[in-house]
Amino acid sequence: MSETKKILRKAEDSVEINPEEALILLKLTGKDFAALQQVADQICVEKKNNLVTFVINRNINFTNICYQGCKFCSFSVSNTDKEGFLKTLEEIREDVIDAKKVGCTEVCVQGGINPELSFDYYLDILKNVKNIDSNMHTHAFSPQEVFHMSKIYETSIKNVLKDLKKAGLDSMPGTAAEILVEKIRRVICPNKITTSQWIDVITSAHKLGIPTTSTMMYGHIEDLHDRIEHLEVLRNLQKETSGFTEFVSLPFVSEKPLLSKLTKFPLKPSYGMADLKLFAVARIFFNNYIDNIQCSWVKLGPKFAQVSLNYGVNDFSGTLMEENISKSAGADFGEYLSPVKIIEIIKAAGKRPAQRDT
Repeated sequence: MSETKKILRKAEDSVEINPEEALILLKLTGKDFAALQQVADQICVEKKNNLVTFVINRNINFTNICYQGCKFCSFSVSNTDKEGFLKTLEEIREDVIDAKKVGCTEVCVQGGINPELSFDYYLDILKNVKNIDSNMHTHAFSPQEVFHMSKIYETSIKNVLKDLKKAGLDSMPGTAAEILVEKIRRVICPNKITTSQWIDVITSAHKLGIPTTSTMMYGHIEDLHDRIEHLEVLRNLQKETSGFTEFVSLPFVSEKPLLSKLTKFPLKPSYGMADLKLFAVARIFFNNYIDNIQCSWVKLGPKFAQVSLNYGVNDFSGTLMEENISKSAGADFGEYLSPVKIIEIIKAAGKRPAQRDT
């Protein structure tokens, strides 16, 4: 029996594969790649009963003013840039009211690291959401934002999270992860939190009963070993806390960012087959630990996102309504998909659509 068949047999039997085996799977081509797809889809169908979920939600990006200077980002600007914006609390209230009118059950709130914001501003965002609709799930603030709050407002991560939860925080996005490998972070986002700091915020959130997603931004200067190292960090953390609700792979959108020029490193973009392999490997690598694998239709496009539903993906994300970050980087797949359209896409993939509310 070949090495590939042995690994896939382990996966079929729900036996945990190790990082070295995951790396082998990421390199598969031809018939072996087809076998990988079949196993990933089989696991997904058995675990999720062929269901693909989605949520009616709205993104709210409240500011693009940020001092982090991440070299992959086209969304952020300085506080003197004429393109900079900061939404007032009243404008955010209107966004939430609009979201409620169209049936949203979740709002996703994130922004740049703007040093001019008070802690009360963040708390008031959460309070306003709950005042408008106490049942609206509030998915807000990245680990980077939480870390920033703790430093600027001179309190612990734990206290920040407690205050946010009390104000109405229901869950957090596991963004700002990019690639959780320090040699990569020092190049693409040297001013961002370190891997250990990211883990600390996420662990603290999970221990306080605040669930989070987990993410990986890939297809820039990292290699396959870095991707696997990142996945291993997430799996080890999930073994400890069980707080991740899903894994979201985020292919780097490189139409506008000057990452290669700024870092002097050549880009290693991910195309098609590599994206699908990552979905399939994530499904197998996280089996029995992270149950949900989500695609980003904003980054992949609805058609390619549909294809991913047969490679281990069981969540189609949401309607979004507003999405500035990918759009700023050059993504051209729009900012909104109606629930009707999402259902059509899921059914056409041979899957059963199911609406979630968080």
